[in-house]
Amino acid sequence: MVHLGERLDVGLAIFSPRRDYESSASQTNGTGGAFTLGPDDIQSDRNYFPVPHVGYNYPLDSQSSLGITLYANGGMNTVWNEGSSTFDPDGPDPNPTETFPGTYGGGVSGVDLAQLFLALTYSRKINQQFSYGISPVLAIQAFRIKGLSSFAAYTEDFVRSDGEVPPNDLTDNGRDFSFGYGARVGILWSPTSSLSIGAAYQSRIFMTEFDDYDNLLAEEGDFDIPPSMTVGFALKRTSGLTFVFDFQKIWYSKVDSVANSIANIFDCPAAGGTDPESCLGGSNGAGFGWEDMEVYRFGVQFPIAPSLELRAGASFAEHPIDRSEVLFNILAPAVVENHYTLGLTKKLSGDREVNMAVMYSPTEKQEGPNPFDPTQTIEIEIYQFDLEISFSKRF
Repeated sequence: MVHLGERLDVGLAIFSPRRDYESSASQTNGTGGAFTLGPDDIQSDRNYFPVPHVGYNYPLDSQSSLGITLYANGGMNTVWNEGSSTFDPDGPDPNPTETFPGTYGGGVSGVDLAQLFLALTYSRKINQQFSYGISPVLAIQAFRIKGLSSFAAYTEDFVRSDGEVPPNDLTDNGRDFSFGYGARVGILWSPTSSLSIGAAYQSRIFMTEFDDYDNLLAEEGDFDIPPSMTVGFALKRTSGLTFVFDFQKIWYSKVDSVANSIANIFDCPAAGGTDPESCLGGSNGAGFGWEDMEVYRFGVQFPIAPSLELRAGASFAEHPIDRSEVLFNILAPAVVENHYTLGLTKKLSGDREVNMAVMYSPTEKQEGPNPFDPTQTIEIEIYQFDLEISFSKRF
């Protein structure tokens, strides 16, 4: 930011993830303690999400600057209005099974997660080759979830009370908020006029618990934002053509509510285990089973006129969801892997610019067994579009 001068950027992305899940026919269909979905083939009903950002950078002197950035993450929203589940809510035979509406037998199901970040950045040049930046980061999360009432018996509070205390903080409690803080640091080294090498690290963002969902999320509602690291370089040719490469790693394994496996629930006493902490809401409670993720990004930028630059890019990764974790990840089927982007910057009069970009992520699927009914297969699917426009003003 110390290299940018005084400028203001304001933009908005329209993000469109398209989600689908399909469950096969079952040989047990809810008998023998099984929890069987459908069979169903359903698309999530909500497909468009606005994601804004704004940033302002102000030079303090020739060697330092102070900036503020407000940005959001969104699109982790699903709404499953259809579907059904079959199981025995009163225990094993001789009681018959029943079929209930909703993916998980608790009516309309889905999750809604939105994140908003505020970063205040101090950036400074050490010399002509080195600069660094430090950003305290504040965050707000909004979260709600529906349709999981069938899992009430698997919550820590319910088990510890011998079934006498209903779990009130499991599902369908409206939107809850959490607040937190972390930091980001980065360095930039330009050994030559054509080569720049950078590295950045964002710490774990420590968030307050979601009290209204402390019988669902591991560690009594904890939902921190995982740490991440990025390194990369840019190589600029005399023609103005610039090549860029980034490598990023995200440590989902640091956050139990994201990383814990759904298999943990089978250590809960309600499922025949002996560890109450493995029930939903416990320190070992079941989560989404996400693994750490590595992302490789490539890009090129080229001017085609004094006032117009074009860009193209691609990123490649393996999604973080193992085939054994598909049941809970119907709520958040984030199995995307590759992204392809095109963009441009058009310079206008008065030191203004307009920037546009489009992104497409092709269809990815993950198929695996239903852990409560291994005779059934569940497949989650997603593809994504994104359209972004922003305006910049130099002062």
